[in-house]
Amino acid sequence: MSTVEINGITVNYEKKGKQGRDVVLLHGWGQNIEMMAFIADFLKDHFIVYNIDLPGFGKSSEPPEAWDSEDYTGFLHDFCIKKKISDPIFIAHSFGCRIALRYAYHYGAYKMVLTGAAGIRDKHGLAWYAKTYSYKLGKKILSLKPFEQYGEALKKNAGSEDYRNASGVMRNTLVKVVNEDITPILSEITTETLLVFGENDEATPVEKGKRMEQLMPDAALVIFENDDHYAYIHQAGRFNLVLDAFLRSDYDKR
Repeated sequence: MSTVEINGITVNYEKKGKQGRDVVLLHGWGQNIEMMAFIADFLKDHFIVYNIDLPGFGKSSEPPEAWDSEDYTGFLHDFCIKKKISDPIFIAHSFGCRIALRYAYHYGAYKMVLTGAAGIRDKHGLAWYAKTYSYKLGKKILSLKPFEQYGEALKKNAGSEDYRNASGVMRNTLVKVVNEDITPILSEITTETLLVFGENDEATPVEKGKRMEQLMPDAALVIFENDDHYAYIHQAGRFNLVLDAFLRSDYDKR
């Protein structure tokens, strides 16, 4: 693990790989880099992979005030400048997808893989989001491959930033974020994008994935049957195979 200061915020991140395009992993709300570690390990032989604890999560310090997804996008842009990351590939889950989409809109991106992508606003209230984004990994998930080696870290870290335990800054950040709607910019995001949704996702229903596919000029949707908002974890092996198919032509390239 390493840290870097970005505008007064201490950011925890991990870099893996020595060659290839830059890949940036963006976790969901209340999560941390441990949730994306299996992806970093899968891609490290062909890409330079940055796995980030977003501000306010994991071991990164909180924002100085309540942020919205535009603020997180600005932070990410500063991080990329600091680490000399150019034309990145984003792999993101849920809340992280909001940031990836806005980044692609403002600054461009090479490719994106977005799973359980949040951003299209619906009528759910804040209490529903607080419950939904407080993810507790069960024994069944922790026993699945490839999570055996990450099990203890996941038990310790996953779901540790839920709404009830969050600081005032992060609670107010959640309020800002869930009231945003990214729909108006989707038609202007031309980045080649693969959308991965669980068929039974209640946090970001598959209908939202279908809507994103319709609105984005270069997007395709893959549905993981009989799975939910965390389909990418439950079916980690399948998710990595999807990544391999989508990114294989970019292996070891700059």
